[in-house]
Amino acid sequence: MYLKEKYLKEISEALKKELKIENPMDIPKLEKVVINMWIGSYIRAWNKDYSQLQNHLSLIAGQAPVVRYASKSISNFKLREWMPVWLCVTLRGDNMYNFLEKLVNVVLPRVRDFRWISKKSFDKNGNYNFWVTEHTIFPEVPQDDVVKAHGIQITVKTTAKSPEHWRALLEKMEFPFVKK
Repeated sequence: MYLKEKYLKEISEALKKELKIENPMDIPKLEKVVINMWIGSYIRAWNKDYSQLQNHLSLIAGQAPVVRYASKSISNFKLREWMPVWLCVTLRGDNMYNFLEKLVNVVLPRVRDFRWISKKSFDKNGNYNFWVTEHTIFPEVPQDDVVKAHGIQITVKTTAKSPEHWRALLEKMEFPFVKK
């Protein structure tokens, strides 16, 4: 809850002054965080039971993931229609702030040879996307249960309208960006 309180008390005021925003509704804020885990290769290589990955993602995110299925068959990828393809969790509100606080302050510093995250991963709509190569870096995941480490894609959606606003918001939230 610390990150949400910090945003409401300090970060929003600092952004208002730094970006010279007059309307308080134009101050950039976080809208949602989406966590995706690709499970297609796990199902093909190991077994058909992906409940262990569902449990791990629910421990990481704090809520149950949704299973997404393939909409059509693609033979080159050994993909069949209605085959489970990935797990998805959308976090909003307090869960979102709690997850980001844990990610920035606990999880990313635990990564061996951590080289910071790139500032170039913003898309044209203000989303910031980055990839964590192993889901086992989260402290909630029991290390004894892991059969194969999976990567997680994390998307942070903001309400900012320009690249300067996107970067300023996430830098104030202490995202560990690469320093020049």
